[in-house]
Amino acid sequence: MAFGRKKDKAAKAAKPGGGRVRQIFDAYKMTARVDKLLPLWLVLGFVIGFAVFFGITVLFLHPIIAGIVGFMFGVLGLLFLFGQRVQKAAYTEIEGQPGAAAAALNTMRRGGWTVTPAVAVNKSQDVVHRAVGRPGIVLIGEGNSQRVDQLLEAERKRMNRFVQDVPVTTLVVGRGEGEIPLPKLIRFLQKLPKTIRGADVVEVNDRLRAVGDLMANVPIPKGPMPRNMRMPKGQNPKMR
Repeated sequence: MAFGRKKDKAAKAAKPGGGRVRQIFDAYKMTARVDKLLPLWLVLGFVIGFAVFFGITVLFLHPIIAGIVGFMFGVLGLLFLFGQRVQKAAYTEIEGQPGAAAAALNTMRRGGWTVTPAVAVNKSQDVVHRAVGRPGIVLIGEGNSQRVDQLLEAERKRMNRFVQDVPVTTLVVGRGEGEIPLPKLIRFLQKLPKTIRGADVVEVNDRLRAVGDLMANVPIPKGPMPRNMRMPKGQNPKMR
């Protein structure tokens, strides 16, 4: 019997659209847990979409046809607001957790951006991520503002050495003064002025790959070697 139940579940999941419906249902549950007004937002999205397009089309078409058109756009309005609320709820869930900014930045990969997470990290787990796009190089820090400022400055200087002709912008994700809240991060980056061409973005990425981010994490001894330190002399082992 148990095997039969598992088989039925697998068959349902394999049906066309079954996985998508499940994803929408899971997204709704997650969002409703954070956003208590989610049902009202969805109703509002449907009502606005229906009212606007029904009011426009009823002037030129039969009321029944206008009602169908209004219903379709009402559903689109509902889905649009649902997507917005899901995104906001997802940011609320992960905000303040290590790597939250990297998770948000990964959504930009299709928008002409190349994202490299954790190009600089310290012992306190403050992190700097790098995004390269039409605005140039953007370094995004998350963690303690004072400590991450030092990481950002060191990484900015390193970028200026290797790609001197590309602007480098630094910012910190957080809720403090001068910081960018996580839910506003993507929109902030998209509004940055475009200063380089698309072909230049590819060239910058190639140059950065050639340099390699591992150079920043190679431990280099600081200061001179102690004078009384002696190198061990090699000795041939005796056969016994």
